[in-house]
Amino acid sequence: MSLPEIASREEWRTARQELLLKEKAATRARDALNAERRRLPMVEVDTEYVFEGGDGKATLLDLFEGRHQLIVYHFMFAPEWDTGCRSCSAFLDQVGHLAHLHARGTTFAAVSRAPYTRILPFKARMGWTLPWYSASGDDFNRDFEATVEHEGQFVERPGVSCFLRDRDRVFHTYSTYERGLDGLGSTTSFLDLTALGRQEEWEEPKGRASAFGAPAGSKRIRYHDEYEE
Repeated sequence: MSLPEIASREEWRTARQELLLKEKAATRARDALNAERRRLPMVEVDTEYVFEGGDGKATLLDLFEGRHQLIVYHFMFAPEWDTGCRSCSAFLDQVGHLAHLHARGTTFAAVSRAPYTRILPFKARMGWTLPWYSASGDDFNRDFEATVEHEGQFVERPGVSCFLRDRDRVFHTYSTYERGLDGLGSTTSFLDLTALGRQEEWEEPKGRASAFGAPAGSKRIRYHDEYEE
């Protein structure tokens, strides 16, 4: 096994300070990249997708649960599979308490092509309570490139798609797949993918922190059982 070199405390502190400069530069670069992502144009979704969930049939607008943003995790679970993807399952295991996203007007949900009758027992086995819908029978996963055709067969790949709602109009703002999911799982990492971001005053472009009349993000942080919808 290759282990780090042994050094004195002073040698470690010097090396740590050198690395810190690079870490801060990476943070500033990430902030700039997130701002550029928020400046992406958005595309209106006019297809009438039909999902199935715990309350029966649902539209894409229903998946928002009345909030302004929706983050969909494209969970790899093909119609012919008995269980969901192990890697996707590990991803959902690390997702934090959804109350923090909800407080920022953002809903998180998983969507798979498997029938809901297969999703439900697997969801119970994993002990998850987050919303999970079946897109069996429509082209949602294919239209958003989470299911792609390869050599005449449909192949699943993990991904995240973000949507913004303006009244009854739904817009697609961003998608990323596979390695683009590295580092995701926390509330802030998910919000950084959305058009409204963390809804903090320091973020660019300006004017989105309180776009829907809510206080900026940092002023909304509570214990997860103290939020009011």
